[in-house]
Amino acid sequence: MSIDKDTVKRVARLARLSVTEEEAESLKGELNSILNWVELLNEVDVDGVNPMTSVVTQKMKKRDDVVTDGNYADRVVSNAPASEDNYFMVPKVIE
Repeated sequence: MSIDKDTVKRVARLARLSVTEEEAESLKGELNSILNWVELLNEVDVDGVNPMTSVVTQKMKKRDDVVTDGNYADRVVSNAPASEDNYFMVPKVIE
């Protein structure tokens, strides 16, 4: 795939970049080099290669998903202005 100067200008306009004629010519060469390198990646045989999320093999840290109340409800409501049976008491706002 080859990119011409008009395509470079169109991409620059879509990206809201101002590009001069000289810059467009330079960018054309750079973008073509990048695309040629990416096309080379298509030639790599990746059959049998597992996809990776990291270059270092890691195991995900997990914990048991157990529902608890935390066993410290009394500490949670200790600073509340008013509480009863480990629940916050708030004034009635709607009648």
